[in-house]
Amino acid sequence: MELVNVERVRAAQKLLSTVVRQTPMEHSRVLGEIHGTEVYLKLENLQRTGSFKIRGAYVRMHGLDAEERSRGVVAASAGNHAQGVALGASLLGIPATVFMPRRAPLPKLAATRGYGADVKLTGESFDETLAASIVFAQRTGAVFIHPFDHPDVIAGQGTIGLEILDQLPNVGTVLLAAGGGGLVGGVAVAIKAMRPDVKIVAVQAENAAALPESLGTGSPVKLPGVRTMADGIAVAKPGALTFRHVRDLVDDVVTVTEDSLARAVLLSMERAKQVVEPAGAATIAALMQYPGRFEGPVCAVLSGGNVDPLLLLQIIQHGMRAAGRYLALRLRIDDKPGSLAGLLTMLGDLGVNVLDVEHTRMSDELRLGEAEVSLNLETRGVEHCAELVAALRAAGFTVLR
Repeated sequence: MELVNVERVRAAQKLLSTVVRQTPMEHSRVLGEIHGTEVYLKLENLQRTGSFKIRGAYVRMHGLDAEERSRGVVAASAGNHAQGVALGASLLGIPATVFMPRRAPLPKLAATRGYGADVKLTGESFDETLAASIVFAQRTGAVFIHPFDHPDVIAGQGTIGLEILDQLPNVGTVLLAAGGGGLVGGVAVAIKAMRPDVKIVAVQAENAAALPESLGTGSPVKLPGVRTMADGIAVAKPGALTFRHVRDLVDDVVTVTEDSLARAVLLSMERAKQVVEPAGAATIAALMQYPGRFEGPVCAVLSGGNVDPLLLLQIIQHGMRAAGRYLALRLRIDDKPGSLAGLLTMLGDLGVNVLDVEHTRMSDELRLGEAEVSLNLETRGVEHCAELVAALRAAGFTVLR
């Protein structure tokens, strides 16, 4: 298949004009301060279905002829592509079957069914789900709608690039989360055709980073496994077509840690007032993990906002620990009346919130007259943690941490 060109992206934009919304572009003061340049957020988490995926899915299905539409479509997805296919198929009057991993987030599962698709929960990983959907397509004749490796899908995702140039004409760098490569490849096509000087940067989760090795070897490489909270970009191998776009058009690939992803989700809620899933927050994670690396003005695309509330709770807690907002301490105190009360009073005076406390006098490590206290504390951040430990030691407590 030939590479997608900007004319194809423009045609996709015209087709999508009554289907998708042009998502907002908002300035982020806090990320600008962290990174040392102007930073803007492209809010695809506010797109229909909660992510950019409706763009490519709709363009792909609109291109089917009447006979193909009558056979229905099938897709495999952890959630966002599933919703894009389900809604697009509903708008076009096409029967849709969507395969999702058994552990797919419940909101994504419910939304996909709500848009009218027949959902089949199969496999523990995306690769297993993808294989099952391909078998289904071969058996039934349904048209397989690939989540990223098709020219129409790439062109549809590329319409975001046209919007970025319209909303932020002087953009210097565009950051995009990358799994299979459809989003970053499509946006690179659109932007490089008109502004070849703009830097396009792909952001991958450290534990699901297939692009660096693939680019190093010159062809798509499959990882032995992926394990990341960012399920939207947990793809073990880039597509053959998307890889060519990335190889030819993308300027840089960076990876981000799980801690950075969790902190980015937390920051997006606290400071940007946006609910963003881990994959959608990958670009924020890159700005936080690599301050000063990217030429401004920077546009960070928040690619999706579909996150299970239970997972979000875990991510927030993880992010607070990574940001030093939670602190676990072990201390030794005198085993006498009032010692524990005095410790807790001191913590309160230091502005610390005690989440839970465990007190024991039974340990082989303790000397006679000693007790051990384990504490989980809520603090104001890393500096506050350091001040707290220093104050406790100055007061004579043995801090084991």
